[in-house]
Amino acid sequence: MQKTAIIPISEEGRNMACMLQQEFQATVIKRAEVAKRWKDFEAFIFIGAMGICVRTIAPLIDDKHTDPAVICVDSMGNHVISVLSGHVGGANELTRRVAAALGADPVITTQSDIAGLWALDTLEKRFNWTIAGDDDMNACIFAFVDRKPTALFMEVRDEGTDYLEKTLPDHVTVINDLSEADPKKYKLLIMVTPYRRYAPEGILSLHFVPMVGAIGFGLAHHPDDYKFIYDQMDEAIAHAGVLPCACRYCTIDVKADEPFVEMLRQDYGETVELYTAEQLSAVEVPNPSDTVAKHVGTPSVCEAAAILGSNNGKLIVPKIKGKNFTVALAIDRQYLRDEEGFIEIVGAGPGDPDLVSVRGRKMLERADLILYAGSLVPRELTLCAKPGAVVRSSAGMNLEEQCALMKEFYDQGKFIVRLHTGDPCIFGAIQEQMAFFDQHNMRYHITPGISSFLAAAAELRSQFTIPERTQTIILTRGEGRTPMPEKEQLHLLARSQSTMCIFLSAAIVDDVQRELLMEYPENTPVAACYHLTWPDQRIYRGVLKDLAKIVHDNNLTLTTMLVVGEAIDNRKGLSELYNKHFTHLFRQGS
Repeated sequence: MQKTAIIPISEEGRNMACMLQQEFQATVIKRAEVAKRWKDFEAFIFIGAMGICVRTIAPLIDDKHTDPAVICVDSMGNHVISVLSGHVGGANELTRRVAAALGADPVITTQSDIAGLWALDTLEKRFNWTIAGDDDMNACIFAFVDRKPTALFMEVRDEGTDYLEKTLPDHVTVINDLSEADPKKYKLLIMVTPYRRYAPEGILSLHFVPMVGAIGFGLAHHPDDYKFIYDQMDEAIAHAGVLPCACRYCTIDVKADEPFVEMLRQDYGETVELYTAEQLSAVEVPNPSDTVAKHVGTPSVCEAAAILGSNNGKLIVPKIKGKNFTVALAIDRQYLRDEEGFIEIVGAGPGDPDLVSVRGRKMLERADLILYAGSLVPRELTLCAKPGAVVRSSAGMNLEEQCALMKEFYDQGKFIVRLHTGDPCIFGAIQEQMAFFDQHNMRYHITPGISSFLAAAAELRSQFTIPERTQTIILTRGEGRTPMPEKEQLHLLARSQSTMCIFLSAAIVDDVQRELLMEYPENTPVAACYHLTWPDQRIYRGVLKDLAKIVHDNNLTLTTMLVVGEAIDNRKGLSELYNKHFTHLFRQGS
């Protein structure tokens, strides 16, 4: 959060200033203090007339890259105006936040905001990129907001490039090779790449460098000049075609107290990851060394550290030997674009398409193949697929067919989403698929989802954990064709009388009721929840002794969640408990 000062110019703004002070953890100062405290704050919020605000700051304005953000709120709280350092200083974003806190209208005059275009001078900070190249940022911004033809060249895939692709303006064209950046066709070239690239003559260029790599290094004992070593490492990496500013540093933990490591952290602000010899020795590398193994207990430091630091990534620059150092570089494979396939296992949530996570939705929009569990996941969840994407239901496929289809797309370098109901880790049947992926060295990741037990709590308007009554939720299933471990029999789990959510058990509800009654009182509240959050959702409440009858009478199927426990619909005694345990929290906030 920005260090912020609030200046109420008139008495009318005092109450507003107090509210904003609390909301933004700000400091209220007098107008006469602004000049001497100009460098003390990252943002100033004036409350009062715009003219007074402008006359106060006019003598203090220096450079947009160093000036603080300044906004002005009228004394009635109707309008919030971005005055100074809109993009770089964050005044535009602060304007939106203050306006939201007041229920006011944000007034932003920056051309890119008005036109709905990218704020090029904020992308570096927003996506943790750096900027390479010498072209004037203002010239690039002017060409861009003037909608001059622009080429976009991307060699990685990260949050920033996903954003650029999703919000691509109509005057921007994505190119796949720099040879397509014809100066006769384009005025501006925007590059997002960790590699050293040069724009053609006669075209403005803006080169963003994403932090996607890891530099692994080893050091000889106590070299004479640490600054020289740093420069030599950078030069070696740059000579291999990668910009060192796209990376973080990694080495063996026995070097933790080396002055060089301290210099990286203190003087250069670099992150240094440390690994044990045991961790490093487990990594297969192309250039192991018996000498290194003899001295530090691992056959590789720089290459192994680079691979570990990049999340077991791809070694882009193998070991380079310098006078007093070795260095290597690897890139996290999740950032590699169109080189290898990738599989994202996504939790679809309980059924309502609006309940998939934001990340899950982004994955679905990006996918080349969506393979969804058709018997459990509504097809509406896949309607956000991009044009040309293949959308298939796995309902009629066996495991071998599912895996074969995903590998076919994977081998083509495609992005695959395997869409599972709820959260994939809860009865999600992903274990066999992950074993297949591991066997074939296929890259994958899991995006969690909202489980149906959470949807049950929401639809029942019940808190499943109640102070001093029940603090445990058990997620389980009854024993049907799939045997349960002996120690997880329902009647044993029921001894705690916790809130229990029972999956996939409507077909054996008589057995479930019988086991639960061995421990729970027969009047314990229950709920049978069918197709939670689907359009045909049905929920039936009752008590445990009638659970089987509820399920049978309403012909409920396997897509039914059974919930048992006194937490259902429980409101008794809560106010007393909260008064007893939590009143001090409200006093602190008052």
